[in-house]
Amino acid sequence: MSRPKISLIGGGQIGGNLALLAAQKELGDVVIFDIPKAEGMVKGKALDLMQLRPHDGYDADITGTSDWNDVKDSDVFIITAGIPRKPGMDREDLLGINLSIMKDVASNIKEQAPNSFVIVISNPLDAMVYAFYKVSGFSKNKVVGMAGALDSGRFRAFIAMETGLSVQDVTCMVLGGHGDTMVPITRLATVGGVPVTSLISAERLAEIEKRTRFAGGEIVKLFGNGSAFYAPAQSAIEMAESYLRDKKRVIPCASLCEGEFGIDGYFIGVPTVIGSDGVEKILEFELTDHEKTELNNTLEVVKKTVKETGL
Repeated sequence: MSRPKISLIGGGQIGGNLALLAAQKELGDVVIFDIPKAEGMVKGKALDLMQLRPHDGYDADITGTSDWNDVKDSDVFIITAGIPRKPGMDREDLLGINLSIMKDVASNIKEQAPNSFVIVISNPLDAMVYAFYKVSGFSKNKVVGMAGALDSGRFRAFIAMETGLSVQDVTCMVLGGHGDTMVPITRLATVGGVPVTSLISAERLAEIEKRTRFAGGEIVKLFGNGSAFYAPAQSAIEMAESYLRDKKRVIPCASLCEGEFGIDGYFIGVPTVIGSDGVEKILEFELTDHEKTELNNTLEVVKKTVKETGL
């Protein structure tokens, strides 16, 4: 039986880590794709990863290419193509440049692998996943954005750091757009089933929420050039694994809402069930008035960015 084929569009920092994680989990054979002038770089990364295999004992083929024919019939695509943020830029500043890249990627994927499952990481995320969906004509269950998975992971990390308790026991979610207006649902956050509101003061929780919202920018500032790559890569791999292994994980992802949470026609971060049919279901629950207001605020930002795509 042949292994699943996972193609990574963009071979930068996230792309390289995606390839490593996919191979280590033996999710399938990996193709790292980039533009012709970066072909040597992705071929080098692939060869380096192939030579890492004897030390780790996994059997996955990893190749690098700049030829779209090499991604033919892929089962999963993870798209990181585009320029990363630099200090002083917000995700929206990337729109013009990354939109033209996304249109090109979408038409090529449509041609090479029309039945694949596609995870978009490129920023501004909510607009990029919308652009892919519109240009590719893929069904809504086959296109999803990696946003809430990363944002919720950051929220979990900060709660674990604050309490000194195992991050494995922290459960929480972040809804909304992948930007500074995202909505951490603090009242539902727990550590080992104990409400986080019983463990951390309201004042400190407000600070943790704020840090979560601006977590990407905090890393951009520290790097001085470029943006996060380890955590975004693992977040997308979690989504790909749930699809390939039909795990039915509930992950906050940018999924196309058609009435859920009162949102219609936009990709936005919501609790999403990912299984072998792709996005199988969005889990709805009752929001408080305050959460509704916050979700509407984030939706307005998403609408504005999506409008700027002109699609």
